Amino acid sequence: MSKLDFIVICVFAILMVIIGLVFTAQSSKSSKSFFEAGGSTPWWINGLSLFISYFSAATFVVWGSIAYKHGLVANTIQFTMCLSGIVTALWIAGRWKKTGATTAAEYLGKRYGKSAKQYFSYMVLLYSLVSTAAILYAVGKIVYVATPFSLETCIIAIGITIIVYTTGGGLWGVLVTDVVQFVILSAAVIIIIPLSLSEVGGMTQFLQKTPDRFFDPVNDEYTFGFMCSFFIYQVVYIAGNWSYVQRYTSVSSARNAKKVAWLFSGLYLVAPIIWMLPPMIYRVINPGLDGAGAEGAYMMLCQKVLPAGLIGLVLSGMIAATSSKANTTINTAAIIFAQDIYKGVFFKHTSDKKQILVARIFTILFGAATVFLAILVPAAGGIVEVVLSTAAIAGGSLFGPVIFSLFSRRQTESSLIVISIVSVVVSLFFKALAPSLLDIKLSRTVETILGVGLPLVLLAFFELYAAIKGIKVPYFITEAGESGLSPDIESAKQNIFGTRVIAWSAGFVGVGISLLGFLAENGSVAVVVGAGIVIISALILIRQKRAAAVAGTS
Repeated sequence: MSKLDFIVICVFAILMVIIGLVFTAQSSKSSKSFFEAGGSTPWWINGLSLFISYFSAATFVVWGSIAYKHGLVANTIQFTMCLSGIVTALWIAGRWKKTGATTAAEYLGKRYGKSAKQYFSYMVLLYSLVSTAAILYAVGKIVYVATPFSLETCIIAIGITIIVYTTGGGLWGVLVTDVVQFVILSAAVIIIIPLSLSEVGGMTQFLQKTPDRFFDPVNDEYTFGFMCSFFIYQVVYIAGNWSYVQRYTSVSSARNAKKVAWLFSGLYLVAPIIWMLPPMIYRVINPGLDGAGAEGAYMMLCQKVLPAGLIGLVLSGMIAATSSKANTTINTAAIIFAQDIYKGVFFKHTSDKKQILVARIFTILFGAATVFLAILVPAAGGIVEVVLSTAAIAGGSLFGPVIFSLFSRRQTESSLIVISIVSVVVSLFFKALAPSLLDIKLSRTVETILGVGLPLVLLAFFELYAAIKGIKVPYFITEAGESGLSPDIESAKQNIFGTRVIAWSAGFVGVGISLLGFLAENGSVAVVVGAGIVIISALILIRQKRAAAVAGTS
């Protein structure tokens, strides 16, 4: 990479930190500002945040590696996320808002009691620690491939940057940086596609030179059965992951919560086609990558086809995507600890300021722990193994029972905890001990089916047992989620301010991209993309100015 690429990366990293600092004072006003962003954030901001939080550098490393090796299979895997988003939009997102709870932990505590709240809170924190570490490793690997720095140095530098702006800005800081990161990532990928196609002689040549069965939607490793089980897992994950639940509960109504999920689903209908094309093209350019080498296919393509400056832009986009997923998870972990453990269990009468301080301290400590674990990922078998195995073992066991409880009058505190524990233990046994003790090694498909299916089967059996015994636990549903009332004055001010920061930041990004396009030899696409971002940003600012005038809050 050139000096210009490093400058671009540094500028965008500084922009993220500045955004976080901009919201530091505002998020410190009250716990509602820090933890809920006022409780009535615009649905489109939450929708973009949900999408980009779901989409990280792990997508480029994990799914990019699969796209390089197996082709269209990677798109099929990600299409299950679109379908899962539709299920969430139709039946689950609005139900979360109707609970009236800010977090999943609050919902569990109010409906089932202290034990359920504590068990799932501690387990989700542990799961978040491992999953965030995998995310940091993924982006560290990409930066490592493109720079002269060691993998450990890359992970540490990126981790520190994320920790700094997440600690200051609270949920608003996370939401706004997410949207700006969405802009950076989208622009970066759009720019690379025509340049990579040009490298192989156009779309026709690419299609002719791909390996046999490269466009099969499934294969022997990622079978139709795997896709079905992965779809169920994605429903559980999108609808039940506590980081994403926050996106449904921090809007003003159940209807807007559904819109968040619909936007996510629509983006995942289109995005994977664009995202996965570059590593598939690189398979034609360089078909010799094996094993862990395929994890770097995306960045290798960038280095081959992009001029100075634009490599830094693409790398910034990948860092941005990862930062989004990591900051979302870290922020949620801090909220769980400060709101549901520190205050909910130990210091019930603590002040708002103390609670926010505790959340910020925990953010730093939790972030440091994820950096440490990220450095250890290669010892666990690589990023693909960590991501898919963690999902299979923990995802269904932790999130499935909680989602199930939203629709059940029969599940109890004990049933949720016991079923979750049994499911985790069984999955761990077959993953870690069965290969050596019983000489049984589950395929990827069976591992995923077991991790997702077992808790659902156990929940269904208990549902039948509870019906026979006449066990009933009242729904925890309020009318607040249905009201759709306009946000209060303070929340409205926060919404306008947040949208303005998004527009100005995105406009700055657009100007930067256009400038890089002018400096590059083949940067005409970048110039057009950057100009388009600037125009959209200006339109948002004009609209917000009118909205502020009408609301009398400007």
